[in-house]
Amino acid sequence: MKQHTVTDSPYGPLTLVATDGVLSGLYMTAQRHRPDEETFGEPDPAPFGETIRQLDAYFARELKEFDLPMRLEGTPFQRGVWNQLRQIPYGETRTYGQLAEALGNVGASRAVGLANGKNPIGIIVPCHRVIGSTGSLTGYGGGLDRKQRLLAFESGTPDDALF
Repeated sequence: MKQHTVTDSPYGPLTLVATDGVLSGLYMTAQRHRPDEETFGEPDPAPFGETIRQLDAYFARELKEFDLPMRLEGTPFQRGVWNQLRQIPYGETRTYGQLAEALGNVGASRAVGLANGKNPIGIIVPCHRVIGSTGSLTGYGGGLDRKQRLLAFESGTPDDALF
């Protein structure tokens, strides 16, 4: 059974989706690879209290690491990439190549990028912390402006000072 709710954030409304009471999606407006809203289930804020509490604490700079049960549905490779994303510390970045190397496949940078783009639980599974090999901003399902703002937020610098 799926349920969803929408919560406000400094980056616009976030749609939270739960499958059988466990967080399975966090989507921004106009996000690439955002599923059709008909797949989000019934509106019900009940399963999302702790998720919203932790998101609020993150945006208040009181939380740097999320501790939530999640249901990440994807291929084994995608789930491996998403697990690697969760290992990137707050305020730090990694390149697609570094993630591929951590997965034991140095030639998989493009595949890592594709899996990163299909991350179903943005922000909490921090795909915004992945950058290009030259240190440049590269694609982000929530938009490059949001990626830049999230990275600046975590590093404590003004939005336009990073890139």
